[in-house]
Amino acid sequence: MAKRIAAKITGVAGFLPPHIATNADLEKIVETSDEWIRTRTGIRERHFVEPGMATSHMATAAAAELLKNKNVNPEEIEMIIVASVTPDMMFPATACLVQDRLGAKNAWGFDLSAACSGFVFALTVGAQFAGAGTHRKVLVIGSDVMTSILDFQDRATCVLFGDGAGAVLVEPAESGSTDGIIDFMNDIDGSGGCNLYMPGGGSLHPPTRETVDKRMHYVHQEGQQVFKYAVRRMCEVSTALLERNGFSNRDLALLVPHQANLRIIRATQERLGLDDSKVMINIDRYGNTTAATIPLGLRDAVNEKRLKKGDLVLIVSVGAGFTTGGILLRWAY
Repeated sequence: MAKRIAAKITGVAGFLPPHIATNADLEKIVETSDEWIRTRTGIRERHFVEPGMATSHMATAAAAELLKNKNVNPEEIEMIIVASVTPDMMFPATACLVQDRLGAKNAWGFDLSAACSGFVFALTVGAQFAGAGTHRKVLVIGSDVMTSILDFQDRATCVLFGDGAGAVLVEPAESGSTDGIIDFMNDIDGSGGCNLYMPGGGSLHPPTRETVDKRMHYVHQEGQQVFKYAVRRMCEVSTALLERNGFSNRDLALLVPHQANLRIIRATQERLGLDDSKVMINIDRYGNTTAATIPLGLRDAVNEKRLKKGDLVLIVSVGAGFTTGGILLRWAY
C-alpha cells in the first residue's frame, strides 16, 4: 500500500455560464445533427460564455462560491493553483488574477497546464503542500473557456466542448484520520502530443496573419487515437490505484471520470466492473469542460447526495499530451 497523503478535500463548488447551447443550436452553425452528437458522444447540451467572460472570471466565481459555502475568509487561503489550457493571457498567470479578485492577499500560486488531466495534476500538487503541513488552506481550481479555441467549422471537435469551472478546498488531514487522499498516479506520454493540440500561439508558431488564416489557433484532434488511448489508460490507472492499495471494485463508492465522451466512460466502467450507481456522469449536460470536468463531477455528486463521509472515491482523466492522472481518496465530509 502506498504511503497515505495527509491531505483532504473539505469543500467543492462550481460555476457554469448561464447560456446553454443545445445540439439543435449547433445544427444551425455547423453540418451536424442532434442524433449524430448524442450517439457518438452522449452530449445533449453544454454551457457557453458570453463575450467578455474569461477563464479567470469563471475560476473566481467557482472559488468565491466555495469560500462562501465553507465560511472561509479569502485571506485564509495560502495557495491557489489554476489548471487550464485557456488562460486569460500568456502572462500573468490566471492564478494571479483570481487571487486579486478574491482578495486572497496572503496566497501565492500558479497555473498548471495538463489539458483534461490538469485538475488531477493540480490536486496532486496542492495535496503535497497541505499534506506536508506547510499550507493550511489550498484552493485547486479547474477552469476552461474552450469556446475560445474551438473551430466552429470543424464539426468533429466543436460539438464536444463546453465552458465551466470547478474548485476544491484542500486542507491537512487530522493525525490518524483515514479520510482524505490515499494515493495518486500521474504520467505523460509525449509521443501522443501530435494527436491533440493547438499548433498556433506559442513560441513555435507565434500569432501572425498566416497562422490565423491557417486556423492554427484552434483545437486539432485525431479522434480515434485519443479515444483508444483514453480507454486503455483510464482503465489501467484506475485498476492499478485500487490494487496497489488493497481495494477492489466492490470497495469503490464512486468513480468520477473525465467527461470527454460517454463511450470512453462506459468502456472504463465496463472494464472495471462497476454498475451505474458507482459512476458519475454529467457529460450530457456540460460536454467536455476540460480541466473543470472532475471538480464539476464532484460538485454534482455532493449535490445529488451520492457522496458521504468515508466513501472510497476514484477520479481519473486522460488529456492532451498525452497526460493521465488518477487519485484515490476517502471523502472527508
